[in-house]
Amino acid sequence: MPRVLIIDDNVTNLTLFRHLLKRIDDVESISFEEPEKGLEWCQENEPDLVLLDYMMPMMDGLEFTRRFHSIADSDYKDVPIIMVTADTEIDIKRQAFELGVNDFLTKPIDKTEFLARTQNLLALRKSQINLKDRAAWLTIEVKNATAELKASEREMVIRLAKAAEHRDPETGQHLLRMANYSRLIARELNLSDSEQELILDAAPMHDIGKVATPDAILLKQGKLTNDEFFIMKQHVITGYSILSDSDSLLIRTAATMALGHHEKFDGTGYPNKLKGDEIPIYARIIAVADVFDALTSARPYKKAWSLEDAGQFLKDHSGSHFDPKCVDAFFRAWDDVLQIHARYKDDDETIDIEQF
Repeated sequence: MPRVLIIDDNVTNLTLFRHLLKRIDDVESISFEEPEKGLEWCQENEPDLVLLDYMMPMMDGLEFTRRFHSIADSDYKDVPIIMVTADTEIDIKRQAFELGVNDFLTKPIDKTEFLARTQNLLALRKSQINLKDRAAWLTIEVKNATAELKASEREMVIRLAKAAEHRDPETGQHLLRMANYSRLIARELNLSDSEQELILDAAPMHDIGKVATPDAILLKQGKLTNDEFFIMKQHVITGYSILSDSDSLLIRTAATMALGHHEKFDGTGYPNKLKGDEIPIYARIIAVADVFDALTSARPYKKAWSLEDAGQFLKDHSGSHFDPKCVDAFFRAWDDVLQIHARYKDDDETIDIEQF
């Protein structure tokens, strides 16, 4: 039910206004002789219309309007105000308009005019509230739709990653570990929360190009020949071609990671021999996470390195293979690294989409 707040130090006027408002269906009137008490009421309650006398001894209508609009944590600037003034108070009306007063009633009050102006502003207020409710509903719907879209994208990422995993000796837990390591590095580099989540979600697709690598090379236990290594290196270009040109930011990010995760900070990596900051930051981040987890994971052709030895490898190659800032960030999060390593062990090969 709409509420009309009446502020007037004249009891007769308050009685008249309350009586007239009864002619409007479903309207509640709240009245105060003292403006201060009206402001106190507004601290806990929101009116839909304020009917305000200008000339009052303790606080005039202009000062009431200023204080009403400044009430903390409120949106009262949208609440319409009708000010009651004398016919001669032209300058007061100008000041009142500047403060946000919406309309005026001139003494003596005409009952028909009073009802018309009051009903018009209550209708305006109802439209404002409906518009806000609609905006809030749209915000929720957009948020839900975005969440559904992101969930679908993430599911596609995991399914693509699992497709590559079936042909690769690396495990599903490797994807979980390196993705979470990557997020830790991003966090320590002070990347935004949204970027951290983007890296976490995109990282599992960095090796998707291996789906096109022949089994004889991908699964070979001995050292690759130069020709075989050349073919193996093509997985970064293949992965990029699979993922690039997408409308999805997530997939485009994964494409950047796929292409750049074997570049080296000193320019000796592949495929483009990028150097330093020429390498996209996301690729520099996952290079650290990927190598660390590859070293600490057992494979058919090698034993797992200790965490300490793998960590020393990162430090020894900081500035050559790896971005020193990313290496430093990794070790600032060392306690979290240990937790992730312990949480995602290779004895459980399943990938739970919700774990990303």
